[in-house]
Amino acid sequence: MQIHSLSLHELSQKLQTKELSSKEVTSAFLDRIKKYDQRLHAFLEVFEQEALEEASKIDTKRCRDLESLGALAGIPIGIKNNILIQGKKITAGSKMLESYIGAYDATVIEWLREEGMIFMGTTNMDEFAMGSSTENSFFGPTKNPWNISKVPGGTSGGSAASVAASMVPVALGSDTGGSIRQPASLCGVVGLKPTYGRVSRFGLMAMTSSFDQIGPLGKNVQDIAHLFSLIARADKRDATNAINQDIILDELIGKQEISDLRIGLPKEYFVEGMDEEIKQAVLEVANILEKQGATVKEISLPHTPYALAAYYIILFCEASSNLERFDGIRYGFSSQGKNLMEVYEQTRGQGFGAEVKRRIMLGTFALSKGYYDAYYRKALQVRTLIKNDFLESFKEVDVLLTPTSPSIAWDIGEKFNDPLTMYLSDIYTVSANLATIPALSLPCRFSKSGLPIGAQFMARPFDEYHLFQAGMFYQSITDWHKQTPSLV
Repeated sequence: MQIHSLSLHELSQKLQTKELSSKEVTSAFLDRIKKYDQRLHAFLEVFEQEALEEASKIDTKRCRDLESLGALAGIPIGIKNNILIQGKKITAGSKMLESYIGAYDATVIEWLREEGMIFMGTTNMDEFAMGSSTENSFFGPTKNPWNISKVPGGTSGGSAASVAASMVPVALGSDTGGSIRQPASLCGVVGLKPTYGRVSRFGLMAMTSSFDQIGPLGKNVQDIAHLFSLIARADKRDATNAINQDIILDELIGKQEISDLRIGLPKEYFVEGMDEEIKQAVLEVANILEKQGATVKEISLPHTPYALAAYYIILFCEASSNLERFDGIRYGFSSQGKNLMEVYEQTRGQGFGAEVKRRIMLGTFALSKGYYDAYYRKALQVRTLIKNDFLESFKEVDVLLTPTSPSIAWDIGEKFNDPLTMYLSDIYTVSANLATIPALSLPCRFSKSGLPIGAQFMARPFDEYHLFQAGMFYQSITDWHKQTPSLV
């Protein structure tokens, strides 16, 4: 039995029946990390000793009282390095926080601890979640398990690569404009951006507070649904968190047919000049589901052409505000200066990377006198129009089907010095964040060069159910999600 190839669901069953012990499972995944992460650099830190100790504790508890353990107890998980873990180095991929130690657990970490999941380590990411390739990490880039000369996507590239390489069965990431879904697409795994407010952001390092959302990555939709049901709970410590949102796992994954499912294909997402391989791969998903009884129709989201510009203006402005706190005085990196202003300048100039500084400057400009109304306020108005487009479309369909990424994984360094081209990598994903709706990426084909292609489902707010219905059914009749990189 190859333990690393088992799904979250399969691991849960084998642990509960004691066919496997948590220590065996944890050791198997640690062996994978030791074998492959030197090449991939998916992890920034591995908690080897703590993981083995926690696994032993779970095994002891299981021998004494099976009923006291959660269904996912004893199963390893990777955590993106912008989600606070008490006593662990949480850097957000930045020199600014190179030595910062988490003072408390994020809410999602508390819930995973209560369940008994095993934290394997923290995964690499673009600095402060700014980027689309995980090349912006101060600690070096992560590589794509399907081809180590390619990027894994970003900003949750470490989480996506760790799952694709079977170094963990599941991982947590964060999604601001596609940072879970785009790397999931490029690495051939499944990634979910929940509805904004579904999952507590308490303990997530803020980049763009009105977009940021924690979500799961895994190898199949059922595993994603299981982990989502664990972390999607009300939390009074996050003012944006939804209240009374009890989620029953059986309801999320119970329906295994799609005869009543209505699928919309937004014409603005399938335009002349787009990558033909990606277009045909996604349309084939629609054809497969239509043959199985789903209804497929073309719909329009007329304000989509303005989404990317509105998204980045809002992102720049909120990031500029959120990152003001890193001034070299209270915590994090600090540089010496002759006076307070020089301390600020030296600290922020040396502590932030080029992309972070670029976004801070653009955001500060857009928020400045004379430009606030012209840029930021107008972007907020466009955001409302885009959200209304989506809400109108969901009166006609249950889910929307689009590509996740406009391209397959590209060469490391290819777009690194071309910010505009890099920003265009998010063109299919940012609308879900603007509209605060849930979105799911899953693998749907491989390119001629052997790299994964992802399809994206989107649904109305708080309707992750239809995403899982469509995704699980598609995976029940296809096997793209079962493919593994030759590297591993």
